[in-house]
Amino acid sequence: MSTYGGYEDHPFIAELYDYVPGYAGRRDVEFCVEYARSAGGPVLELGSGTGRVLIPAAAAGCRIVGLDLSEYMLAECRRKLAAQPDEVRKRVRLVQGDMTAFDLGESFSLITMPFRPFQHLLLVESQLACLRCANRHLVMGGKLILDLFQVKLHRITGPAPTEEAEEFSGVELPDGKKFARASRIVAYHRAEQFNDVEHIYYVTHPGGRTERLVHAFPFRYFFRYEVEHLLARCGFRVAALYGNYDRSPLVDDSPEMIFVAEKGDKVS
Repeated sequence: MSTYGGYEDHPFIAELYDYVPGYAGRRDVEFCVEYARSAGGPVLELGSGTGRVLIPAAAAGCRIVGLDLSEYMLAECRRKLAAQPDEVRKRVRLVQGDMTAFDLGESFSLITMPFRPFQHLLLVESQLACLRCANRHLVMGGKLILDLFQVKLHRITGPAPTEEAEEFSGVELPDGKKFARASRIVAYHRAEQFNDVEHIYYVTHPGGRTERLVHAFPFRYFFRYEVEHLLARCGFRVAALYGNYDRSPLVDDSPEMIFVAEKGDKVS
């Protein structure tokens, strides 16, 4: 399994990504665009993918750079950008790169990581490298938005539920294909704080041919104070912590942990 989520290995993920029902309606778009508009300078999105958040930010008037490791995801983003007006396309720069080791030659007022790309970094060394790169690319006082899920304890205890659970079905693509998706946790690695996860896509072609496509990846989980320590080691202070995109505070049953961290003047 890929250490970076497998998005760079499988073209089918980029093809199907924007049609997954749970992704299309996520409220992180509005949240990130609002921060981008108020940033007062250029924005960098790490793990920008197909442009689900990046393109609305550019359409809202923000100059934005999108960095992603997967050429498949970037190609899909370019395809979607081609349908945008010239002024929107001119605000966007796309870069294929590793979010733990990048040098873009410019500074940003805001860096965002929407929808958990940071959780594909399994090792502390990779997490620190990513945050230190982000810090170096921010202006003093610039902000980083780090979006993680809050751990549900039943998802990391007990035997791994190896049976597939259907998430949705009957989604139709413009070319006439239909697909469904199931998921399962294959194994727990509690000592290293990650699970082996599979997303299984069942695709039916117009002629009736079917495919079973598996996106397998390890997914790291984090706890609040662990993240605060990682940020502090990399020269950030937590300016705000939310439990959801409505900016409600983090509480026991919050689904998200959304850290808004501000660049300080020291990096350890």
